[in-house]
Amino acid sequence: MGHVNHSRTNSRHFLVINPNTNVNVTASIRQTMVNITPPDVTTEVTSPSTGPHAIESQQDKNVATQQVLTLIKQRQEETFAGYIMACFDDIAITEARAITQRPVISLAEASMRSAATAGGIFTVITTFDNAVPTIVALSESYGLGQRCRVVATGIGVTDTAAQTERAEERLHTAITTAIQCGSKAIVLGSGAFAGRAQTLSEHYHIDVTDGFREALEYTMRQPYLADNASA
Repeated sequence: MGHVNHSRTNSRHFLVINPNTNVNVTASIRQTMVNITPPDVTTEVTSPSTGPHAIESQQDKNVATQQVLTLIKQRQEETFAGYIMACFDDIAITEARAITQRPVISLAEASMRSAATAGGIFTVITTFDNAVPTIVALSESYGLGQRCRVVATGIGVTDTAAQTERAEERLHTAITTAIQCGSKAIVLGSGAFAGRAQTLSEHYHIDVTDGFREALEYTMRQPYLADNASA
């Protein structure tokens, strides 16, 4: 599984949670974290044992939130230094922050704040159309609503992760349209895009982020509040 450390007081050990149960998405996220995790840091990627295969409705979100919170509570004694929610939503963010002293951040907040530093407008490309209003609301909550475009490929998480021909065509169209509209950066708005930011950035010659590196850097910058500081 790669970067796993079971030390109870390791201030450089972070838990990355994929809220859905799609093993292909989790595998992509795991490989992405292996590629970006510094040598002196450990990251573990996991997902709930039960819950929605893809989070594409409010009911899916409600179930996933409870499953994620259960997972965090079950593993709190391992004293992770921070948690990354590997999805483009606010799933379990507020609730997780209420039950742990550790920093908790989503791909959405990490990537949108990073994209905003490019100046001008940026475009978030997500998967299914129903995700757009949620992402728009998130951008507004971060104070970035005026600078953020949100579009959907209309392709679900499963096909996006599998990089089907139709999914790739829709992604290409969304990126080229964003560039034509003057976007200074592209945000990949789904965990299903894990690991693709650098390749797409090089191909289209525009800053592309999926939020993973930024989320890890954020959690690493936060002070470690050990429950057992003397341990």
